[in-house]
Amino acid sequence: MGAVADEPWLTDEEQKSWRSYLLMRRTLESHLERHLQREFGLSGSDFEILVNLSESETGRMRAFELGEATQWEKSRMSHHLSRMEKRGLIRKEACDARYPEIALTEQGRAAIEACAPAHVGRVRELFVDVFGPDRMAMLGAASDDVIAAIGKHQHTNCPPDVSGC
Repeated sequence: MGAVADEPWLTDEEQKSWRSYLLMRRTLESHLERHLQREFGLSGSDFEILVNLSESETGRMRAFELGEATQWEKSRMSHHLSRMEKRGLIRKEACDARYPEIALTEQGRAAIEACAPAHVGRVRELFVDVFGPDRMAMLGAASDDVIAAIGKHQHTNCPPDVSGC
């Protein structure tokens, strides 16, 4: 931790912007998740899994692929998939490989098709339209830069138990 301790503190303006970003992200995620839960009976985590499965060509993925897509720990993924399977949103299907594939059920597809239009509408209203096209393009570029910086950090001076590599 010595290197981090030597880093300069954030300026007041940097701190204000960082905290504003964190509050915006948490507030937006919580608000969108409350709508999913109250209107469609889905958690944000359910939605994330259903989106990934519905966007795959076959409507199925391996659990490790879902883990990579969501960046979830293996145990979290396993527990959540079990809960979704009990609710009929997904099913685990045996395949040639050692571990089963996770398949979107008809009920799961109906759930994502029912909630996606309202969810996208809220994302547009509360995020995309607020930013506008120019700031959205800047945000996309800035996000790509942050992701690249994290990737570089993970492969250089980030401890393995933190980096996930």
